[in-house]
Amino acid sequence: MDGVGSFGAGRAGAAFDPIAFIQQPQTILRILSWIFSMVVFGSIINEGYINHGSERLYCVFNKNNNACNYGTTIGLIAFLACIFFIILDMKFQQISSIKDRKKAVMLDIGFSGFWAFLWFVCFCFLANQWQRTTPDELPLNQGADAARAAITFSFFSIFTWVGLTVRAVQKYMLGTDMSLFTTEELDGKPPVQPYPTVTSTEPNDTYQSPPFTENLDSNLRQPPTNAPTYQVPIY
Repeated sequence: MDGVGSFGAGRAGAAFDPIAFIQQPQTILRILSWIFSMVVFGSIINEGYINHGSERLYCVFNKNNNACNYGTTIGLIAFLACIFFIILDMKFQQISSIKDRKKAVMLDIGFSGFWAFLWFVCFCFLANQWQRTTPDELPLNQGADAARAAITFSFFSIFTWVGLTVRAVQKYMLGTDMSLFTTEELDGKPPVQPYPTVTSTEPNDTYQSPPFTENLDSNLRQPPTNAPTYQVPIY
């Protein structure tokens, strides 16, 4: 994994690097999943319905509206989910609580794994209904390209969402480096900053005599030994 610490991310509050974030494999997989889902539900909505021989619209997949509804629903929810998880990944390192990080990773595991399964069902369902569609039901191959695009990108979406599940499991297996977090962060509380230590500026009561005072006093009390002696003259 690219990160170290709690579930693949560093200490909370670190600076966000957009270049490094985009280069992460998990971000690349989410962007691909977002594009694939948009192609699936966009193709079905735009060209997935025809009105052959009547004013009523029929699904190009063997006139089975359930197939179009299923592909549209799965693709639209996946499109919105990718946006949500990209934002969550951007804010993940700012989450200070380890419990909240664990919940976010477990949500990613559960949703990605479940949606990979739903994409597999979608691919099988659409491919089966397209195989049963006769040429008479699609004059001039109307909607054929949209149907093939939906099937193809449903297949690609299986692998991207499986990759997202694997990445989320790897983050969960990393666990937590407790040395990066304080007790307050473990409980989900912001860390308390200690007050700065103020040095005392009060004067010291201990009196110290100025230097050289003792030597000066002793020199004043003792006459110099080499001083010349004078005798009082007698008149």
